Amino acid sequence: MITPEDAKAMALSLEGTEEKPHFHRTAFTVNKKIFATLLAGDANLNLMFDPQTQFIFCPPGSAIIFPVPNKWGLKGATTINLKKANKKLVMKALKEAYNLRKEK
Repeated sequence: MITPEDAKAMALSLEGTEEKPHFHRTAFTVNKKIFATLLAGDANLNLMFDPQTQFIFCPPGSAIIFPVPNKWGLKGATTINLKKANKKLVMKALKEAYNLRKEK
């Protein structure tokens, strides 16, 4: 299990990351682009992947990491259930989302 505070610290450890409010979530940005959002109350971290990266990270039927169940999910937005995830997965996924946004 990863706490929301742990996920926040991991996101902010990535160079140039800024924390900003985003509706009822906390957003993490690089180059003014959101790469992740955190909903602390539900212990969910959303990552802004592309569809190819989402396919790599999300095994079918996973309750740990899965596409957001809406049109954003079809574009690559992915949720990690922090209550079920481990630190290695969360950090790897954060770095991937960060790199995708940093390059653009």
